[in-house]
Amino acid sequence: MGRPRAFDEADVIRSAARLFSTRTYDGTSVDDLVSHLGVHRNSLYKTFGSKRGLYLAALKWSVDHEVAGLVERVTAAGGHAEGTHEVLADAVTGTALDLVLLAAVERAPVDAEVARLVGEAFTALDQAAGNGDADAVPAAATALLIGLRARARSGTTDAGTTRAGAALAQRLGRP
Repeated sequence: MGRPRAFDEADVIRSAARLFSTRTYDGTSVDDLVSHLGVHRNSLYKTFGSKRGLYLAALKWSVDHEVAGLVERVTAAGGHAEGTHEVLADAVTGTALDLVLLAAVERAPVDAEVARLVGEAFTALDQAAGNGDADAVPAAATALLIGLRARARSGTTDAGTTRAGAALAQRLGRP
């Protein structure tokens, strides 16, 4: 009979999501994971199978919790411009979209499962941004939101970025 697990799997996944969202998949070594998460290498492999297995669990957690939380907040704003503006400001300056953003550019082009999870996140954001629209505007709104977060993360926000965010909030906050 094996020893009981000495760590909380959910805590490890959340911590891994934070680490991957700051260092990327390729920028995070197994040694980084072991030291940051406080989990022995063997335990990591036994539980998640590989670094990729842990990455997929972290990305799924991010989509199911962070992105879903953002989607819920956009939906709860109910088309009120003020509430929508606050949610979008948090999305642009917060970290909820970071892992999905990095996954979209780094891993999705080479990993079908990552692409599927990123696609789920984008679809959920499109639906929340759409207010029932079936045209291309919701996808454009999601693309703008992701782009605004990328600019904020890079430190290159300016007056144009602020205006774009306000236009997005106005679009999403329409009655």
